[in-house]
Amino acid sequence: MPHDPAELVNDLIRMGLYKPETLELARTLTEVEMKEALLLRQMGGNPERERFCQALIKEAGGLDQVFAAAFGVHSTEFFSNTIHNSEFSRREFLKRVVVAGALIAAASCGPQQGQAPTTDQSPAADAPTNLEKKDLTIGFIPITCATPIVMSEPLGFYSKYGLNVQVKKMPNWAAVRDSAIAGELDAYHMLSPMPIAITLGLGSAAFPIKLASIENINGQAITVAAKHKGKVKEAKDFKGFKIGVPFPFSMHNMLIRYYLAAGGLNPDKDVQISPVPPPDSVAKMAAGEIDAMLMPDPFNQRAVFEQVGFIHMLTKDLWDGHPCCAFAASQSWIDANPNTFRAVNKSIIDAAAYANTPANRPEIARALIERKYLNQPLPVVEAVLTGKFEDGLGNTQDVPDRIGFDPYPWKSFSKWIAAQLVRWDLMPKDKADYDKMAQDIFLTDLAAELQKELGQTPPSTAERSEKLKYDTFDPKDPAAYVDEQIKRFKV
Repeated sequence: MPHDPAELVNDLIRMGLYKPETLELARTLTEVEMKEALLLRQMGGNPERERFCQALIKEAGGLDQVFAAAFGVHSTEFFSNTIHNSEFSRREFLKRVVVAGALIAAASCGPQQGQAPTTDQSPAADAPTNLEKKDLTIGFIPITCATPIVMSEPLGFYSKYGLNVQVKKMPNWAAVRDSAIAGELDAYHMLSPMPIAITLGLGSAAFPIKLASIENINGQAITVAAKHKGKVKEAKDFKGFKIGVPFPFSMHNMLIRYYLAAGGLNPDKDVQISPVPPPDSVAKMAAGEIDAMLMPDPFNQRAVFEQVGFIHMLTKDLWDGHPCCAFAASQSWIDANPNTFRAVNKSIIDAAAYANTPANRPEIARALIERKYLNQPLPVVEAVLTGKFEDGLGNTQDVPDRIGFDPYPWKSFSKWIAAQLVRWDLMPKDKADYDKMAQDIFLTDLAAELQKELGQTPPSTAERSEKLKYDTFDPKDPAAYVDEQIKRFKV
């Protein structure tokens, strides 16, 4: 029997004692344990500070988010280097993996309660054989908007199309943007306005990005801190509030501004809107740093779950069918990997259709709650995906279309987004070539083609009039829409 842990691991696998996927689970669990030990070591061995740190980990939604906040975007690299160079040695790490793996294997003789079922992971009959690249890394933020991108890993949609995809949890949207520009990711989960902003160089260096397909429609909410219960009934009641949104170039920022302006408030003067990474939002609300937020789920529902806040309004009530997140890739990566890009986009569009079927939502929820994905309580994710939820005001709601997964990237989405970027001085008017942006950045024709290949029925037109709560957007004249909004709402 070898004494070196690495050799022992290899021998145990060769002997068939447990499968490689068991070892991977053990490695993941053990890495979390050692990350926590490393983070607590930074607290200086003070028990009271350690307890406080553990409470913060729980409040922030998981250790990954805390570790990234403590050590930056490259926290994984930092952790690996620490294990290699310090007393958190690779030998000790592998010993723990061996023990954990053996225990998991012993406990895995029969079906496990709560284990997510998976779809058929065998390659499709028409899986492409001319892929330029099979091993991919796609960055994502741990929110339910990312469902088609994330679930495609555990439920086998990527492997169905001949791909080996690792989805990589990112700490915030700025990190996604920066990693995209730096070429550290193959493709990305992005907010729908981000490909427009990054392509035009708004808030960053200009870097051509294509929006390949929409990840979700609806699926957001305006959540207010519990201390304001009974005081907030409409938009004007938000005056003086500190409000969190995920990113300046987000549907969340556009929608909260739309709501406030229609209610008589100036979003730049009467409230303070600031970017808050979604995983930090509940903790910031609990600490009193924000009064309200328009965030992606599951963090609105998590605020209710933790009795920190209540749901004031679902964004579907502002604009039913609005886009939120998207699957995107850079133009340079698409040019270098056209067949791979087509395959990964097709797998995500396929997954979106699966996720849009209500009967599949409980299975998907069980897959998403895993630590390496959303890392959330099952009741929270189920409440979002099924639409049966507590609102924090003593009511049980039943809204089946609280979130939907329609991948079709309407060009009218692009034009509304661009119009709001102009309205709120996030994009100069002279850059607002609405038709060109919609044509160049939103790959509507390709999405429709892939949907047809999958037996789906995409729309026959590329754009449509969009009906919002307070007005209707005509994509034929976005500039006139902006002028009318400013005239009507005085802001």
